[in-house]
Amino acid sequence: MNKIKKGDDVIVLAGKDRGKRGTVLDISSDGKKARVNDINVVKRHTRPNPNAQQAGGILSKEAPIQLSNLAVYNPSTNKGDRVGFKFLADGTKVRYFKSNGEVLTD
Repeated sequence: MNKIKKGDDVIVLAGKDRGKRGTVLDISSDGKKARVNDINVVKRHTRPNPNAQQAGGILSKEAPIQLSNLAVYNPSTNKGDRVGFKFLADGTKVRYFKSNGEVLTD
């Protein structure tokens, strides 16, 4: 179980987009980077490809960002927060905020 998952609302801790919030689009296969909506946007110069019916030009896309530069956004404190794991009484493993103990809803 990862501390940051696809669909989580995160806040950027370091880099050119520090302080911005976004939603995780996907996590890389090695589990070390994530792409976040409207964070770390780069310009990609592409050539037209008639086989893929792709137009050329300058396209904007989200580049991966290190998970160490992200924190899960806690709506009750309006800040980024650390995440831990615990087992509930029924035996399910859940993620919770370290600051106030609230369980994250997945």
